[in-house]
Amino acid sequence: MASVNPFNLSDSEEESERRPNETVDTERSPSDGAPGPPPPGIPFSPSADAVPPTLLLSSHRTSPNGEGISVSPAATAAMAVSAESRVSVDVIAAQLLRDQYILTALELHTELLEAGRELPRLRDYFSNPGNFERQSGTPPAKDQGTGPGGPLNRAGSISTLDSLDFARYSDDGNRESDERVAVLEFELRKAKETIQALRANLTQAAENDVPSQERKNFKSSPEIQEPLRPLEKRALNFLVNEYLLKNEYKLSSITFSDENDDQDFELWDDVGLNIPKPPDLLQLYRNCGSSLPPTKEMVDVAVGDDFADITGHCTAQDPPRKPDLSQQQQAEVVQELEYQISLLNSEKESLAEQMKKLQSELQTLKQTVSSPPLDRSSQNTSNPASSCTAAITSSADPPSVPCADNGQYLDIRRVSQPQSEPPSTQNTPQSHNKIKSRTPEHFDQPNRKLSPAFQQALLSFCRMCSDSRLGAEVSRIADSEESVMLMLGRCLPHIVPNVLLAKREELIPLILCTACLHPESKERDQLLHILFNLIKRPDDEQRQMILTGCVAFARHVGPTRVEAELLPQCWEQINHKYPERRLLVAESCGALAPYFPKEIRSSLVLSMLQQMLAEDKADMVREAVVKSLGIIMGYIDDVDKYSQGFELMVLSLSDPSERVVSAVHQVFIPAFAAWTMELGTLYTSLIPSLLARIEKLFMQGEHGLDEYKLHVFLSALQSLIPPLFAVVLQNAPFTSRAKLHGDIPAIEVTRFPRPASPLQDVATIIGSREMLSALLLLYDHQLEHEGTTGWESLLWVVNQLLPQIIEIVGRINVASSTCVHEFSRFFWRFCRTFGKIFTNTKVKPQFQEILRLSEENVDALSGNGILTKATVPIYATGVLTCYNQEEDRKLLVGFLEDVMTTLSLSHAPLDSLKASFVELGANPVYHELLLTVLWYGVVHTSALVRCTSARMFELILRGMSEALVDRRAAPALITLCNGPEFSVRISTIPAFGTIMETVTQKELLERVKMQLASFLEDPQYQDQHSLHMEIIRTFGRVGPNAEPRFRDEFVLPHLHKLAQANNSQTVDSKRIDIATQLFEAYSALSCCFISEEVMINHFLPGLRCLRADMEQLSPEHEVILSSMVKECEIKVENRGMGDAQGSVSIASTLVGEDAKTKFLSKMGQLTTSGAMLANVFQRKK
Repeated sequence: MASVNPFNLSDSEEESERRPNETVDTERSPSDGAPGPPPPGIPFSPSADAVPPTLLLSSHRTSPNGEGISVSPAATAAMAVSAESRVSVDVIAAQLLRDQYILTALELHTELLEAGRELPRLRDYFSNPGNFERQSGTPPAKDQGTGPGGPLNRAGSISTLDSLDFARYSDDGNRESDERVAVLEFELRKAKETIQALRANLTQAAENDVPSQERKNFKSSPEIQEPLRPLEKRALNFLVNEYLLKNEYKLSSITFSDENDDQDFELWDDVGLNIPKPPDLLQLYRNCGSSLPPTKEMVDVAVGDDFADITGHCTAQDPPRKPDLSQQQQAEVVQELEYQISLLNSEKESLAEQMKKLQSELQTLKQTVSSPPLDRSSQNTSNPASSCTAAITSSADPPSVPCADNGQYLDIRRVSQPQSEPPSTQNTPQSHNKIKSRTPEHFDQPNRKLSPAFQQALLSFCRMCSDSRLGAEVSRIADSEESVMLMLGRCLPHIVPNVLLAKREELIPLILCTACLHPESKERDQLLHILFNLIKRPDDEQRQMILTGCVAFARHVGPTRVEAELLPQCWEQINHKYPERRLLVAESCGALAPYFPKEIRSSLVLSMLQQMLAEDKADMVREAVVKSLGIIMGYIDDVDKYSQGFELMVLSLSDPSERVVSAVHQVFIPAFAAWTMELGTLYTSLIPSLLARIEKLFMQGEHGLDEYKLHVFLSALQSLIPPLFAVVLQNAPFTSRAKLHGDIPAIEVTRFPRPASPLQDVATIIGSREMLSALLLLYDHQLEHEGTTGWESLLWVVNQLLPQIIEIVGRINVASSTCVHEFSRFFWRFCRTFGKIFTNTKVKPQFQEILRLSEENVDALSGNGILTKATVPIYATGVLTCYNQEEDRKLLVGFLEDVMTTLSLSHAPLDSLKASFVELGANPVYHELLLTVLWYGVVHTSALVRCTSARMFELILRGMSEALVDRRAAPALITLCNGPEFSVRISTIPAFGTIMETVTQKELLERVKMQLASFLEDPQYQDQHSLHMEIIRTFGRVGPNAEPRFRDEFVLPHLHKLAQANNSQTVDSKRIDIATQLFEAYSALSCCFISEEVMINHFLPGLRCLRADMEQLSPEHEVILSSMVKECEIKVENRGMGDAQGSVSIASTLVGEDAKTKFLSKMGQLTTSGAMLANVFQRKK
């Protein structure tokens, strides 16, 4: 039974079924698909004009595996015959191309690619688009150099095999058919454009052809330069762009391409028709003005024979070769030369092994010698390695090149040989040093006398794979950092696609380390591209891992490589279809901001982020862009970018996404403000610019103020308060006296409002809490005792900022609760940040100067007095509530009482007072304080003040606790009802209705019900038209939300009575007023659940009475009422449909309260699963 060979790592059946008796010539030449690049130790490869292979076969050859054995001339001849009888893959490929078996050649090329044995001839043929183009009309000429197979019709796609980028992996699937059609249409269009351009080039070249006489003049006079032809210009442009790309001038290449947008720099065929591509600029420069070096200088030093001898043999044995050697013969020469190089390298390695063994034996001898004479003699050979090397050098041939990969790999294919024979060639010092640095490994040799050829043939039965890509990598082991990096750079592109997506982040350290240390820039770019495309849609944790690696990479390689290698990867992903990838780009720009060159940071990176902010549709991407912009603003030092930063701030503040705006306030504005603090333009440019934009809003607000934009700019001002206070502290007269040593009290927790982010913390802006504490002590002392003389920044705040904002406050609409709330929060944070002393001495006096509480300050006719403006609620809620000490509360209570009294006595609009009560009533902390103010109005001698107090109760009762309503609000309202004035009693009705709507205590509801019943049933109120209007309005407002029993037993019966009484009203104006209010009330109550009895006894009769009024007063309302009456009658007639329908709704047919309770109880008893529960509600089919 055959055993499984664990070392069989072959990639193809051909390799796995190698002949067992193959003992020689087992190594394949690179032309047959041998993996790996040529050995880097070889200075240059032999040219096609080199000596024929038969001349290079010395009679003293080594075995294919490099063991130093002598080969007889007969063996040499046999090996030569074997090599000649072997048909290489390259010869087969050349024959297929020559006979134009193109599809067969393509299939061979594909199989070789899959086996990792790419053939240069096939690769060059199929990657050249010129081999697949045929000029129309005339057959191609034989000397056009279109390859052995001649030109072919171009395939359906402009792409060739080499245009497929195997290094860049994607997780996307195949494209859809419509996408393929679009691609083909695009390629067709580009091909037509190329044809047109080529025709234009030919025409222009023909027109600009220089006459022969002028060309002679140019040659005879070198100082006269011949004009540049269009074809020459395009060729030079291509070479220049190629040079820029090869030498990492990528940004210059992009600029150069943009300036020559009429040329395609990715395709040489765009230069001209059938124009061969010249060497690159470096080769042109090296060959310019100098003849080719002599033949003797072009020998490959890896060949261990004297070139003079080879030349002599060549002259003596063979006639000179013809210069037109065929391509097949050239390929055979190259193959044989490479084969001989591999033999010599193997021989050199075996000699190195022998040298190591000799060194080991010498060292052993030194240790065994113990007598002094021997010690002295050993001193003469103190450096056995040097002596050994010298001895070998004296008897060796000229030195040969280092082995493959600079001797940095240990080839496990090597087989140890008996050390009986002395070495025949010398190892180079470089390779010797490499080997010397490693610990020599020693293997026991058997005491046998097998010939090396027999031993090699015997070991050939160990089936090891070495002629595939993976086999070549496995067969050699790196022993230095550089060789490890080279190996990783080759292997990682093949490893990444085979790793699970969920585990690919484990490869990040390996990719980054290789990209950081790899010596070749092209491989580094490929690895970084793999890094950014490693995961299709990286989640938050995976992005953080990639960012961490990018930052580590940047720290290691420096700003130049960050710009040249990392930044292009970000630019490629800026328009990726997956938002997670664009998010990675946005976050990378911020994370790498400290490591970019400052010119790139303030230009290209800033432009990238600005483009993403304006164009990206994903909120999370724009949020990351804003945060990265904030980081960029923390590192930018170009003053000219200030205006661009301000526009970016305004643009991001106007973003429709709340998360983006939040990021602006948390990161961007604090970072931008920190920059303006350094420039000294925070209070001279930034804040005045925002105030100017707010002023402009009021000037343009002819059709109403744009409250959204006002909110945007005011929120930005609010975020600038902490840096403004920091500037005031830093520019204060006492700043130089601040000391950190000594007893510095801690800052109170409530001293500053809670910051939106750490960047808005004043302590963070100043530098430390200790420094801030020391400055605050001096700040309070300066304000209280020494004044503000010479304090420029604080004087600007007091004399310019505050007056301008107070003036803006007086112009906003007091009825706009949003604007009032925004300005109130601004002043609250402003006063809390600048402190209590500043608020009492600088802010309050300015408001009090404007709000002089007198009747002269109120225009009763137009309502344009300052007390009717938004200044009142903003001062009350934004300034007077900053501090909650007893004296502060007394000041607030006194101000509200004075405003209520003044407005009431002046018969002025109460909008400013209502706005104050609404804003304060939203916070339960101020409910007791507001009740104190209202009680002041309840007991006031003026009926006007009492009416105002009664109406204010309605505004604060909704959020008030029931205990407080029962204890303080209800008694105050009943007290007002007991007054003599009917107007005061009527003013309490909305407040009583609010209690019925929000309170659930039965005793309190009964008291309110009794009070309202007295209004309706007391004879003294029968002729009170305004009272009836207020009651009907209140019933329509609170009826749908009130308790059902209160609605059925109290509201609907009294509405029926009022509708009946209105039928007999003789005054048409009063009759239409009551009818209109009744219509509104019945419309609101029609959507409620009404019992059948109430429907028949009260609701339908009331509707009929109202319809009778509307028939005479408002026919359009009568149509709606008739429809409502008809619907109610239908519902009543169908009341016998079932007991489950216990109540009737005007709007829709729904189950009654009892049926609903039963249904919910049944639902509670269900213990089935969610899927079964869903089936309960499915309709039966």
